[in-house]
Amino acid sequence: MIIYVASSWRNATQPAVVQALRSAGHQVYDFRNPRPGDHGFHWSEIDPNWEQWEPGEYREHLGHRIAIRGFASDMGALECCDAVVAVQPFGRSASLELGWACGAGKKTILLLAPGEPELMVKMCDHLALSLDEVLRFLEDLPAVHS
Repeated sequence: MIIYVASSWRNATQPAVVQALRSAGHQVYDFRNPRPGDHGFHWSEIDPNWEQWEPGEYREHLGHRIAIRGFASDMGALECCDAVVAVQPFGRSASLELGWACGAGKKTILLLAPGEPELMVKMCDHLALSLDEVLRFLEDLPAVHS
């Protein structure tokens, strides 16, 4: 399967999830390393002081060529995937990615982590308690690409 892993840059578990999915034979989009030599989108490439932006600056910088390229990379991979594995904890971008995937009819698996419960995760096809459970769920899905 082609899998999009949605998570946070701060999530220390994300690289292990990407590796386990690849070891299981899946093609995996890793937003941290989408292509050889590409280490993903970083707001700091646009402005080292990005964390101090006011809302108007934030909106303006969404039109920057680096932001446009980063969005196109992630969104293109999201559109082409068969399934999304979301790895908690994560923030707004991964929440949007997971919600989009649910609405687009992609298979969605949420790897739960301790934290505040959220009702709308009921949209997901499966809520997993472990990486092994994620892998077992994916094994049981019919092959989409050969």
